[in-house]
Amino acid sequence: MADVLHVQARQDQRLIERDQRNLALFALDAVAIDTETTGLDPRNACIIEIGGVEVAHGAGAPHTFTTLVNGGTIPDAAQAITGITPDMTADAPSFPQAYEAMLAFVRGRVVIGHSFGFDLAVFREEARRAGLPAWTPIALDTRFLAQIAFPNLPAYTLEIIAARCGVELDARHRALGDAVSCARVFTALGPHLRERGVRTLGEAIAATRRFEQDQSYPSVWAPLTGPQTQGVAPAAIVDTFLFERRVSDIMSRAPLFVAPEAPLGEAIATMARAKVGSIFVGEAHAVAGDLGVVTERDLLTAIAAHGPDALARGVGDFASRPLVTVAAQAFAYRAVGRMNRLGIRHLGVADETGRIVGALSARDLLRSRMSEPVALGDAIDTAPDVIALGKAWGTIPSVARGLVAYGMDGQQVAAVIAREVAALTRRAAQLAEQALMEQGAGPPPCRYTVVVLGSAGRGESLLAFDQDNAIVFERGDPDGREDAWFARLATLMCDLLHAVGVPYCRGGVMAKNTPWRSSVATWRERARLWLTRSRPEDLLAVDIAFDMRPCHGDLMLAEALWRDMWRAARREIPFLKLLAEAGAEQASPFGFFGRLQTRDGMLDLKRTGLKPIVTGARVLALRAGVEARATAERLAGVRSLGEAHSTDLEALARAHGRFLTFILARQLEDIAAGQAPGNRIAPASLDAGAMEDLRAGLKAAQTIPEIVRDCLSS
Repeated sequence: MADVLHVQARQDQRLIERDQRNLALFALDAVAIDTETTGLDPRNACIIEIGGVEVAHGAGAPHTFTTLVNGGTIPDAAQAITGITPDMTADAPSFPQAYEAMLAFVRGRVVIGHSFGFDLAVFREEARRAGLPAWTPIALDTRFLAQIAFPNLPAYTLEIIAARCGVELDARHRALGDAVSCARVFTALGPHLRERGVRTLGEAIAATRRFEQDQSYPSVWAPLTGPQTQGVAPAAIVDTFLFERRVSDIMSRAPLFVAPEAPLGEAIATMARAKVGSIFVGEAHAVAGDLGVVTERDLLTAIAAHGPDALARGVGDFASRPLVTVAAQAFAYRAVGRMNRLGIRHLGVADETGRIVGALSARDLLRSRMSEPVALGDAIDTAPDVIALGKAWGTIPSVARGLVAYGMDGQQVAAVIAREVAALTRRAAQLAEQALMEQGAGPPPCRYTVVVLGSAGRGESLLAFDQDNAIVFERGDPDGREDAWFARLATLMCDLLHAVGVPYCRGGVMAKNTPWRSSVATWRERARLWLTRSRPEDLLAVDIAFDMRPCHGDLMLAEALWRDMWRAARREIPFLKLLAEAGAEQASPFGFFGRLQTRDGMLDLKRTGLKPIVTGARVLALRAGVEARATAERLAGVRSLGEAHSTDLEALARAHGRFLTFILARQLEDIAAGQAPGNRIAPASLDAGAMEDLRAGLKAAQTIPEIVRDCLSS
């Protein structure tokens, strides 16, 4: 049984590595574990008690686990400290029995402990003596986490850390009591760790790894960050879904057959009734080599080539042969590889005898693979509290990685992430409004809209995000009754977003701050000042606010404001010129002889590539009257008007998409390594084709000042 539990634990750990590295610490599904032992040397100490408790998230009493262990002789010193005597352990379970029970309680979850390297070393030595597999959990140590949160404490005992956190300790020097105390300390450390930039499981693992490498870490203790938690090498970032699901799990239907001589019109009718995109041509029990396939694309091609006459011809005339198949028991990645290699979107699914037992389409793969993003959206929309919202949001890197593996580019993935940022903000506002009602503040005093700004407003969010949000309400003066209510709402909303993993905006662009929370009338006056006064801080505000997208409340309230601001800006040529100049103040990424200039081998692609394109596209769209938010849509809209520089605009749109793809790939690598995602890429890591795309895109970005000048002077 212990072997089975170990196998399950390793599977659970792989899922944690894949799906929970970006999960906020406060939302972790974790257990605190502690032991009492016969001594302090892991090489010869025996465990005499094990205690564990689920880390509480405020929903009911946490489950606990405790057992004494028949560990043989208990020295007097250990009896004096723990109060555990040989009589108490005489009839207790043996270590193998207690070990198995503990593994069943832990169930592969993240483990929290204090000075846990000692406990883990004792567990491993005991397991070795019993001939059992070693326990290799994903673990965090509250001693190390406290050193990050409070670097100046005189010592890092559980008592001192608890006193600093204002936590009451449970019964000390008994395993369950110490585990409960450890769980309380871990929970209390969360806000302090967030202030130090450690919010997620992956970041906590990476931040604590250095303590294990310190010379003061006892050599006989077990490392907490073993192979399971060392991060994933960039080349190893793959969509594990494709390697876990079999084709038979994904195929959507049983095979559908039609005789070769049947009229094409009959095949179309059959496909329409069945709502499928392909049909096999031949006998139902034939092997793949005797079958063909007709797809929706084949039907369109036949009708385009032969007109209505095609409908009366035999469907076999238009079938693709031979039918390409994949084994039902093959893993999904085999199907994806076959489709990509042959440039097709439909496969037959064959059993071990070669008979066709199903049909598989690219749509089936997408539907199955997209279940994770769909689940994410539903989990956000229905999250009842901050814990559930944090758990949902923690899967966003896994979702992004899956979408990339399926073949989506950075622009497409960024649009998905941005939509979920908006959904997250909406749900945070709903929960904040609910909290105000429970506090007796009453309902909103007037109509209002919560909006997202910046990259989320443009639909271009990647994984290095912070908060950019605002509130527009129908009426009320600054610091008036209405504003006071919305200030409370905004504070709750922004605090909740910060807790689940969307940090406070370093520039203060949040609805909790007065400049980003106003009535419609105040917003209009503020926009007028932005356009006519044009101070540097005004330009920064416009840079963000003109990408406003409503996400909660009376959406038309903010939509009308955005359109009025957009149209007013078009008439202010001096303002647009200042906006263009501010966006053009970027150092060239090229040095002598056209070489890329990097720092420590890294290039800030957001600063040198994305930002000038985004800013330039905004100015061009404002001047041309193209009312769009996404950068690609703005460039396409300007280009559709027949303006000059059509080829340059197309190159900019292409570069924008490639830059998002490059940055996203790097951010996924950062997250897998337990690092905060950034916007810097390593050009040397790119292959020849990608490097060519990078250079071409950066050169295209250098043309923006000239394009904008021509636009504003015409």
